[in-house]
Amino acid sequence: MSMTDPIADLLTRIRNAQTARKTEVTLASSRVKRAIVKVLKDEGYVGDFRVGDDAGKSTLTIELKYYEGRPVIDRLERVSRPGLRIYRGKNELPKVLGGLGTVIVSTPKGVMTDREARATGQGGEVLCIVA
Repeated sequence: MSMTDPIADLLTRIRNAQTARKTEVTLASSRVKRAIVKVLKDEGYVGDFRVGDDAGKSTLTIELKYYEGRPVIDRLERVSRPGLRIYRGKNELPKVLGGLGTVIVSTPKGVMTDREARATGQGGEVLCIVA
């Protein structure tokens, strides 16, 4: 059975693993998932990640971060979805918690944060919100 929304699956697996106090989570890898996890790592929401090979299929293992026993990520929410794509220009990109949170955007120049997209003058598809 094919998966309709692999990005939502990635976010749900991270949320579920944090709720269960897991130290890492493993899932099927793709280029977009790796780009999203790279942004999460660069912003300090997750630890390191690695790409492996399991029986001929590429896997992605993400190390989760906790601070004083609580997950670093409080909110991880999908915005654009296959049934309703959300695109925003550089001036209309949302801000989360007055700029304290992060919006992950897929632009023509790659997957990046809302701050990077504004700085490079790019708009794009609003993938998810992280706080």
